[in-house]
Amino acid sequence: MRALFIVNPQATTTTPRSRDVLVGAIARDMDLDVAQTEYRDHARELARQAAGEGYGLVISLGGDGTVNEVVNGLLATPEGLERPSFAALPGGSANVFIRALGLPTDPIEATGAMLEAARAGEQRSVGLGRMRTDQDDRYFTFCAGFGWDADVVHEVDRLRRSGRRASPGLYISVALKLFLRGDIKVPSLRIEAPGHEAVHDLYFAVVTNTTPWTYAGAVPVQPTPRSRFGLGLDLFALTQLHTVRTAQLLRQMMSHRGVPPYGPGYVSWHDQTAISVTSRTPRAFQIDGEYLGHRKRVNLESVPKALRIIG
Repeated sequence: MRALFIVNPQATTTTPRSRDVLVGAIARDMDLDVAQTEYRDHARELARQAAGEGYGLVISLGGDGTVNEVVNGLLATPEGLERPSFAALPGGSANVFIRALGLPTDPIEATGAMLEAARAGEQRSVGLGRMRTDQDDRYFTFCAGFGWDADVVHEVDRLRRSGRRASPGLYISVALKLFLRGDIKVPSLRIEAPGHEAVHDLYFAVVTNTTPWTYAGAVPVQPTPRSRFGLGLDLFALTQLHTVRTAQLLRQMMSHRGVPPYGPGYVSWHDQTAISVTSRTPRAFQIDGEYLGHRKRVNLESVPKALRIIG
């Protein structure tokens, strides 16, 4: 098999030496070319060109941002060309997509599992989410958020540019700071989906393509525990933002069962083909942990069996 290995050199949990070890291991089994990303969306460009250059497999090493870029590049494979399969190796601080697939979070172990699957010809198809706005048409692998979580992502991005290292602790501290400061307490959101009455005056909404939504260190955070790659989209949205109730919900999210399908203070929808979220005023929006600006409306849809995964 001819494979393209797209490496994010800024990956937080790998070193140049460990990356060389991974390259050596993969190259023993495959005809391998390596490309390092040099700027934002470079991985997307490389993945889009992969089919035309004869690659049957694209492998990424990086965090969820790198995964999202590669996935969007693969889904933009020019018509008439066979889309390569995809294998993701962990190199970020969270690696939500990789963990949701049930893959090892150690890069060397993940590489071994990927090579074993490739030798055995084992592949699986996963569904994705797709978001459409006036500005974008983009796929997401595990979540899209409007409001609080996107504000957190936006602030963490700002801190990273000033030299702070992204970590679960940083995300948690920023989330608490924004909550206590009251920045997120604006009930401006409205959600709609086929077969549901519209719900408005919401504080925060997250749409998921799998569970967990994210991780607090090693602890999975599950507002939509029934969400799966093989189903449609799930939604969780807050109708209240009281300190005590929010703390209760956060504890439930971090439990092994996650948040129940019904309860006070929130709305939960399961296995939806499409969901629209609008806001009376522009609010922060993110997909797969990447801030995409402030928006007033996003349309989200489920895309079944969109991607072939090895591993």
